[in-house]
Amino acid sequence: MSIALNDLREACSLEVRGKTDGIEIGSLEYDSRKAGPSCLFFCLPGAKADGHDYAPHAYDRGCRAFVVERFLPLPDDAVQLKAEDARRALALLSARFYGNPADSLTVIGVTGTKGKTTTAILISEILCACGIRCAYIGTNGVVIGEKRFETVNSTPESRELHRFFAMMRDSGFTHVAMEVSSQALDHCRVEGIPFDTAIYTNLSEDHIGAGEHASFEEYRDAKKKLFTDYGAKHIIVNADDENAAYMTDGASAEPITYAINHPADYRASQIGSYRDETSLGIDFTLSHNGKRTAIRLRTPGRFSVYNGLAAVAAAQIMGISPELAADALRSISVRGRMEMVDALPGITFIIDYAHNGVSLTSALTVLREYGPRRLICVFGCIGGRTYLRRRELAEAASKLADFTILTSDNPDNERPEDIIEDVLRWFDKSKLYTAIPDREEAVRFAVRTAKEGDIVLFAGKGHENYQIVDGHKVPFSEKSILLDEAEKLMMPV
Repeated sequence: MSIALNDLREACSLEVRGKTDGIEIGSLEYDSRKAGPSCLFFCLPGAKADGHDYAPHAYDRGCRAFVVERFLPLPDDAVQLKAEDARRALALLSARFYGNPADSLTVIGVTGTKGKTTTAILISEILCACGIRCAYIGTNGVVIGEKRFETVNSTPESRELHRFFAMMRDSGFTHVAMEVSSQALDHCRVEGIPFDTAIYTNLSEDHIGAGEHASFEEYRDAKKKLFTDYGAKHIIVNADDENAAYMTDGASAEPITYAINHPADYRASQIGSYRDETSLGIDFTLSHNGKRTAIRLRTPGRFSVYNGLAAVAAAQIMGISPELAADALRSISVRGRMEMVDALPGITFIIDYAHNGVSLTSALTVLREYGPRRLICVFGCIGGRTYLRRRELAEAASKLADFTILTSDNPDNERPEDIIEDVLRWFDKSKLYTAIPDREEAVRFAVRTAKEGDIVLFAGKGHENYQIVDGHKVPFSEKSILLDEAEKLMMPV
């Protein structure tokens, strides 16, 4: 596909240097290594590198059209389009390049600190179960029917977003539920997307530090943009969260609320846990417009109730009753998010993405409430960074688990043994634990060790299907290893 540069540049205001007549654009690039003839190269400024410095390399590869924030000393045959914000220009020009595909979709955006992934997936699964073709974009990748694509960020860069939107449109999809991160809002990745519905889950301190947000206030204000700057027709917010009123101040629509503790349009009561032979979850009663609906979720904890409430509220906006949504929710399991794996009778195996102290404490606290014979925790720490998390994770596991298996989690260029030794500095060694640096061996050991009545939590990897070792992604499926070891144990001797 290609588009005339003169047609493309009409998507936003650009100051032009050079002749644009007759130039056809066949691709949009921001990595100079992928640049070539007929490409439009975007010089994106970043935290670690500035795309303007790579424009000469893109030129040497044949590129002759550039979007810049400052004019560069390139040869005269290079066309330069100066934008006030190159990232915003990338978003608007990407939409135009792919034929504004989001205009053909009902876009549902979910933002907040916790619950984005689960809520977005629940919405997508409910809609699909009820006959609405809904895709998903987020931490778990991009799901378009049977097709799944891995992504680097929860909210991909704008060019990728519109490419995926085009695939959805061309495949007959009508809806998409997507996670909207604070970084995406700050860096214009979702600029120009016509959100139909915007959902707020909750807010706590996260993504604050070097290369992310300078303060909690900056982080909060980035999230708020989704509700004030994108003209969403419907806004759904967690009324129990203390930042909800701030988020909706000046919002584009009257908020629809959900809650457990406060009056709300969608309110949960009679919350109770259930546990069967290999899985567990939570039941509650939904009250909405004077009607009551029984809801069962295949994930544990009160936080799951909030995710379920938000999903039901979004589904009703799309024309699906709470009763139909409840039928769909009973069988939905979110990959890598408190995901139950039916492997051995009488034992509950759970794969979760908990990879910091707050999330691991929350996960173990919730699972403790289900009265396990033993609560076994398998976890590791990422190599080369997140040193502060090691103490948090060590303290959470040693305080709340009955038995901990320390292992690796994307060790990268750091020796797993060194990471484990660092974690043990903070681990209460009066508690039962063992260290198995190879994560596959650790998973197999956990399966062999588990007994009837135990709950085994595999924390940290979640949906990831790889390990990062020495700078390379090595294929790694925790679920496949778990099931393989369980199958071996079930074989007759």
